Amino acid sequence: MVAENLEQVRKNIEEACRKVNRDPKEVTLIAVSKTKPVELLREAYQAGARCFGENKVQEIMDKYPRLPSDIQWHMIGHLQRNKVKYIVDKVKMIHSVDSLRLAETIEQEALKHQVRVPVLLEVNVAQEESKFGLKMEEVLPLVEKVSAFPHIHIQGLMTIAPYVENPEENRGIFRQLKKLSVDIAAKNINNVTMSVLSMGMTGDYEVAVQEGATMVRVGTGIFGKRDYLR
Repeated sequence: MVAENLEQVRKNIEEACRKVNRDPKEVTLIAVSKTKPVELLREAYQAGARCFGENKVQEIMDKYPRLPSDIQWHMIGHLQRNKVKYIVDKVKMIHSVDSLRLAETIEQEALKHQVRVPVLLEVNVAQEESKFGLKMEEVLPLVEKVSAFPHIHIQGLMTIAPYVENPEENRGIFRQLKKLSVDIAAKNINNVTMSVLSMGMTGDYEVAVQEGATMVRVGTGIFGKRDYLR
């Protein structure tokens, strides 16, 4: 089932790209594997998935040694500063940087491990109280500060859009994040590329792709409903 779901999601991404004349190669599909057992991740891997997204540091730590080394792990959940040291040399990218203090911790741990960590700044575009992330007006000031950190590379922005029945309701959210990334890119800040827009999940990734997403985070659409009992 995982292989079939994965193929369908890829086709949906290709179709969304076709509608707006984008190259599907511009979009990276991140299989959100939080709470899923290693066996299901292996199924996805065998079907060609190489990018996996996890919400919790502990899950990355558990799965990392048990799966192939060419997997690219993405930390997409809220990251506590005291856990940065465990994953800083294991993840391809941290999507959820939302404070200067967290960035400072990543810089310190990256220095210790002698790595340079690609990060995205998490933006709470919809300003939902239940979600983490920066306000729109807080993003540029943080970019300017973190750009000076030699062991961090800001590659773009991430948002978690509201849960909606109709994905069209989130089109404006994605459009705002795209505009913000373009505005920041235009400032040509050293050590900042704005080449990545991580937005769109199972319910709205096709709309996100149409609005410029370069990474979409799909869990339920690939692995099925989440197991909350684990």
